[in-house]
Amino acid sequence: MLNWNGRDDTLACLHSLAQLDGDEIHVVVADNGSTDGAVDAIRAQYPAVDVIENGANLGFAGGNNAGIRHALDRGAAWVVLVNNDATVDPGGIAALRAAAAAHPRAGALAGKLFFTDPPDLVWFAGQRFDPRLGYSGRPRGYRKPDAPEYRRVEPVDRAAGAFMAVSRAALDAAGLLDDELFAYVEDVDWSLRIRKAGFEVLFIPAAIARHRVSASTGGERGSRNALYYGIRNTIAVCDRHRPLPRPLAALRRWELWVVFMAQALLLSEGRAPFVRAVREGYRDARRGRYGERPASSSR
Repeated sequence: MLNWNGRDDTLACLHSLAQLDGDEIHVVVADNGSTDGAVDAIRAQYPAVDVIENGANLGFAGGNNAGIRHALDRGAAWVVLVNNDATVDPGGIAALRAAAAAHPRAGALAGKLFFTDPPDLVWFAGQRFDPRLGYSGRPRGYRKPDAPEYRRVEPVDRAAGAFMAVSRAALDAAGLLDDELFAYVEDVDWSLRIRKAGFEVLFIPAAIARHRVSASTGGERGSRNALYYGIRNTIAVCDRHRPLPRPLAALRRWELWVVFMAQALLLSEGRAPFVRAVREGYRDARRGRYGERPASSSR
């Protein structure tokens, strides 16, 4: 689990992990230089949890990679990523473990995510991603009640980093999350690399978590950073995994610009900083500038 100034969310997530069925679960929290007292609170309330202090904001990718390396050093056969703004149902990890045993070709397992509020609506039940086009729309089942079509184990194009498991074998073959992407779309890139290495990415509907979406960055529709990293990293991932001739690549970038700019313009008020975030993300993708968004741009 990654924490960055999310003390209360992280403690709530740790409480849910303490209720999990089964054993052989070891929890690691990687902290990205929090200043809200989260590290001390975690150590005081959950002394069995390993806390990795990164000392700075390494982003979702770099921060989680520190925790993954620690887990692998401890001999983990599988690593599960859980967002700190999610809570895992009691049988969630047991369902992932059962799926790993039943599907030896799987390198990544995608859990089913519901919204925290309202709790009966699906947020993620698998998702497609075609790098030829880039934009894949909402996750399957998004904002719909659970239904039989979201209760089948099946291959998916990508898992969601909010709740997913990756095997040591897949990590050895495909590597860790890409630090350069920093945040957003890095789970798409990871899923594509795992599939390219010959592993399956499977949706496991019995592995359930509940997600307070994008709490660390301002909510699902209220984050300028989500727009910045979203367009920048989507362009990068498409260019890496499905390079096109220059005119077609330019057309794909333009289509992505339209999609992300439409999201910014659909906000009811205060659009200017969101529009600027899309412009800056597009510009930095064109320039090949990755890593953390410049502080002067993120205000």
